[in-house]
Amino acid sequence: MPLNRVGFLMTAMLLMSISVEAAYADSLEAALVKAAPDANARVIALAVRASQCRLAQGEVPAQRLAVIDYSLPSTEQRLWVFDLQRRTLLFHELVAHGRNSGENMASQFSNQNESKATSLGLYRTRSTYVGHNGYSLRMEGLEPGFNDHALDRAIVIHGAPYVSPDLARSNGRIGRSLGCPAVRPAIAHQLIDSMKDGQLLFSYYPDQRWLKSSSIINCDNSTVAEVSKPGTGY
Repeated sequence: MPLNRVGFLMTAMLLMSISVEAAYADSLEAALVKAAPDANARVIALAVRASQCRLAQGEVPAQRLAVIDYSLPSTEQRLWVFDLQRRTLLFHELVAHGRNSGENMASQFSNQNESKATSLGLYRTRSTYVGHNGYSLRMEGLEPGFNDHALDRAIVIHGAPYVSPDLARSNGRIGRSLGCPAVRPAIAHQLIDSMKDGQLLFSYYPDQRWLKSSSIINCDNSTVAEVSKPGTGY
């Protein structure tokens, strides 16, 4: 076969592969938005982009993706956990933010040790363990400068009695953690088991420095979709 013919076929195959990947990402995004109609569709889009970036880097595909929208108040269910294979919603839950991130509304985020604040970005889950907060799930931050101190900070998923609808109603907010995405004790074990061993968690807030600088959501060098701040109609 002539060399120019080989080159043409290789280019065509590459373009087809890129097209298939893009179509998959678009269809996945649409399916997750449909599964969680009360979620911000643009936040879901950023989470899907982040997960696709990991695939582009040669990582093993995750089976589950958790999305936390910290632009919402702690009194709202702002955690969604998706089954990526079935494209279904597994959990829609309350989730805590760090005590130095804010009261009912989170607005301050940190990657620093002892900050007692939530960190933004994409995480990969690791193994489970039983510790001070009971059954817990370690997480590895994948974004340098934004959440890559998560393991050192012991930022984990765990159950906490202060994550409670009753507390939200009586106090105007749920309790706050030391930076961990704590959930209701009643569902903690089941949720952790669905998310352990290499799944992805995407922690979002419309922080412009992170949106512009994140190596995960900007891995294709395209402009990040503008996601408005709370109260501006997104």
